[in-house]
Amino acid sequence: MCYQTTLLDLAHNKPLVIVLSGPSGVGKDSVLKAMQSRGLAFHFVVTSTDRKPRVGEVNGVDYNFISTEQFRRMIDKDEFIEYAEVYGDLKGVPKSQINDALASGKDVVLRLDVQGAARLRQLFPESIQIFLVPENEEKWRDRFISRKTETAEMLQQRMNIAHEELQRVNEFDYVVVNCTDCLDITVNQLASIIEAEHLKVRSGS
Repeated sequence: MCYQTTLLDLAHNKPLVIVLSGPSGVGKDSVLKAMQSRGLAFHFVVTSTDRKPRVGEVNGVDYNFISTEQFRRMIDKDEFIEYAEVYGDLKGVPKSQINDALASGKDVVLRLDVQGAARLRQLFPESIQIFLVPENEEKWRDRFISRKTETAEMLQQRMNIAHEELQRVNEFDYVVVNCTDCLDITVNQLASIIEAEHLKVRSGS
């Protein structure tokens, strides 16, 4: 992909805040890692959480894993743009990462659950919100099971909540189907959306 700087770029090509969301188990983490592996010129915001790392997760890459006490201190100091309790775990987006990224001129990519995406939409109405959906129920359930992090009861609870989250797709700007073993296609579609948004003429620019 070839990029050229023009006077039009300087006038209109401002950094974007891009929210990657969707129901639990849709593969947001896998999509984000695939985007990172391409070395695209984005700032990927690392969410802070007080939950324990899963097998293979890396601190500072997948999440910033901190204690509940530290998380609470950050809340008291108003250091999060948004935070919420998700399935019993605290998750939040630090203000400093987004502010630093926007100041650098890079697009900002955030991975958020549906609840977090709604909150960020209030704070950044201009954000580009993309909703990932699974290709079918069977593959979706297989993703949950393969994580081996939930009991049967927890799995059913997550599936029920995820079905409710799917009903909120109309709150988003774009919807992308994340098919199993088709990460390249998903990332290509996301890259096309972001490129198109940079070419869009916005009033007041």
